Amino acid sequence: MVFDLDLIKKVYAEMPAKIDAARKLTGRALTMTEKILYSHLYGALPSVEHGRGSDYVDFAPDRVAMQDATAQMALLQFSTAGRSKVAVPSTVHCDHLIQAKVGAKKDLELAIETNREVYDFLSSVSNKYGIGFWKPGAGIIHQVILENYAFPGGMMIGTDSHTPNAGGLGMVAIGVGGADAVDVMAGLPWELKMPKVIGVKLTGKLSGWTSCKDVILWVAGQLTVKGGTGAIVEYFGEGADSMSATGKGTVCNMGAEIGATCSLFAYDEKMSSYLKATSRKEVAALADGIKEHLRPDAEVYANPAEYYDQLLELDLSTLEPYVNGPFTPDLATPISKMAEAVEKNGWPAKLEVALIGSCTNSSYEDISRSASIVKDAVSQGIKTKSEFTITPGSELVRYTIERDGFIKEFEDAGGVVLANACGPCIGQWARHIDDPNRKNTIITSFNRNFAKRNDGNASTHAFVASPEIVTAMAMAGTISFNPLTDTLKNDKGEDVLLKEPTGFELPPKGFDVKDAGYQAPAADGSGIQVVVNPESKRLQLLEPFKAWEGTDLKGLKLLIKAKGKCTTDHISMAGPWLKFRGHLDNISNNMLIGAINFYNEKTDTVKNQLTGEYGPVPATARAYKAANIGSVVVGDENYGEGSSREHAAMEPRHLGVRAIIVRSFARIHETNLKKQGMLGLTFANKEDYDKVQEDDSIDIDGLTSFAPGVQLTVVLNHKDGTKDSFAVNHTYNEPQIEWFKAGGALNVIRAEFAK
Repeated sequence: MVFDLDLIKKVYAEMPAKIDAARKLTGRALTMTEKILYSHLYGALPSVEHGRGSDYVDFAPDRVAMQDATAQMALLQFSTAGRSKVAVPSTVHCDHLIQAKVGAKKDLELAIETNREVYDFLSSVSNKYGIGFWKPGAGIIHQVILENYAFPGGMMIGTDSHTPNAGGLGMVAIGVGGADAVDVMAGLPWELKMPKVIGVKLTGKLSGWTSCKDVILWVAGQLTVKGGTGAIVEYFGEGADSMSATGKGTVCNMGAEIGATCSLFAYDEKMSSYLKATSRKEVAALADGIKEHLRPDAEVYANPAEYYDQLLELDLSTLEPYVNGPFTPDLATPISKMAEAVEKNGWPAKLEVALIGSCTNSSYEDISRSASIVKDAVSQGIKTKSEFTITPGSELVRYTIERDGFIKEFEDAGGVVLANACGPCIGQWARHIDDPNRKNTIITSFNRNFAKRNDGNASTHAFVASPEIVTAMAMAGTISFNPLTDTLKNDKGEDVLLKEPTGFELPPKGFDVKDAGYQAPAADGSGIQVVVNPESKRLQLLEPFKAWEGTDLKGLKLLIKAKGKCTTDHISMAGPWLKFRGHLDNISNNMLIGAINFYNEKTDTVKNQLTGEYGPVPATARAYKAANIGSVVVGDENYGEGSSREHAAMEPRHLGVRAIIVRSFARIHETNLKKQGMLGLTFANKEDYDKVQEDDSIDIDGLTSFAPGVQLTVVLNHKDGTKDSFAVNHTYNEPQIEWFKAGGALNVIRAEFAK
């Protein structure tokens, strides 16, 4: 089945002329990124070229994708926007609420029963508004998108930070908050600061134990977790063309870990083959017809340094496998140096759990290469020495790998196959461990490895590697194992060397599936009623946030000064909290409970200035709110790194936080704050972070003349009667200032449709 073929035909029919016009406007050759962006402008071409990294631009994405945890809030917001149907093709994917516990069948059955209220809500609201619904067990959103919806040259937004996975099929696919999704589903323009473009030139070819995952692990080490902020990363060169489409998707998926807006590859034969293998030969034929418009211009290939804001070069034939972590995805260690790094840093060498799969690495190619390692190991008398789990990315992949015998091979070696869902990657994991406070090590083929991310345990050292390396280490039982050089003892006491992995980019017998799990929406949803029980603990209808009072903000209390890394996992944890993603008040009880308080080095313990006592962050915020006093959160660098979850912005808004003042923001989180009518501010002088004291009352001046490019002033009123005053920067443009004044972007949308 080919979804949205008419839409794709329209995009391709209009693309050549739009690209030609953009080329004339800029007076130069174009990168692939620019071709897609300029052909998806909302409205007419501008009179002058959009400035990279400076100009806000309105875009018209082709589609919207939402996973079940974020879809709840997005669709609760959309249902108040005054539209009867979504304006662009949109889908919901039930992948986040399934907890990994014992195995696929029982875990899925339990999830369906436990989350029935939420699934019924998402099913009915999707049915009403013309949204495609993928049922629990259908698969992880990004894998399902790649298999069914992604197309070269298209543009998509999704309410998950790993939406860029679709870049593996040459699509500009960007992770956003739910309020952004509401804009696009309502037919309004979607705003984004024109990204810079980072080029990664790939030459050579991968071989042996090295895989596509190692490309992004290397790039993460080069650019760090914030090096891609404000940029799209474009991979090109003969090395890029040699990589499989799903391997390209892996690289683009994990580009979220360097803060990139998204990543993408140029259209090539590998993408064409994947489209045909996933029953989309019509799309492949259309793309083949305009292939030159789906790749960078020849001049870009000839002189890349002239066209990219930053350029990296990598010879794939020299690349070795990498292991990244622990606690951050950009600490990159080549496999040849891993044993030395383990000893030097005192990391626990014993590997307790090895996990492969997830949205990043769950393709047929990934599974088949891992299965080849398992098959070889078993044939040589070796079984897993660590707990070993396998997460297929979709029912299409799961059904096909079962048919081809891979699941049996994993199970025969001691592996456990989990449901087609996110599971341990997002903290949905009932891990079996004797002492959660004990230092221990796990390794995954996932994308993100912040403290507590996978199992909720701060003492767990989580590393990220390719599925091949993870599988080999599962056989060895240690992260100091290098399968390229080290041997293992088999059941006869013999030293054996594992063979290099082999596999198939695409299944030789083709993909197959009995029930992919798709539910089409009603042709006319006008008569469908979406009911939310007012007593529900899982779902809550939204009340509009209050508009700005029209004055400068005085007497705000410092809620917390967060020290060091403060990701969206620290601001709004996932794991067991996912069940409250549709209930703003209940989920707000996890607000900032993972952030480290600068003043006592503890989590979830801050001073209540009204009582002088220490208590949980959410309870303290509620106390200020009850007293009609606003509060302020102060943060460090790259605040809000990680997931796109807008709950990390909505919760502070709900609990009376008026401003977040930090050294720097991650892109998605800063946008989410703006959408909810919050003030997201950065220290003009980063050292001013040090001036903030625990008992401060804070004023924010300059709001009555709030304007783009004009600094605001923060006044710290210290307990001893002294003051500190300094400038703060912001990136608000005129429309975003209107969001602030109206109390949130959704209030502006409501007003527009009420006219």
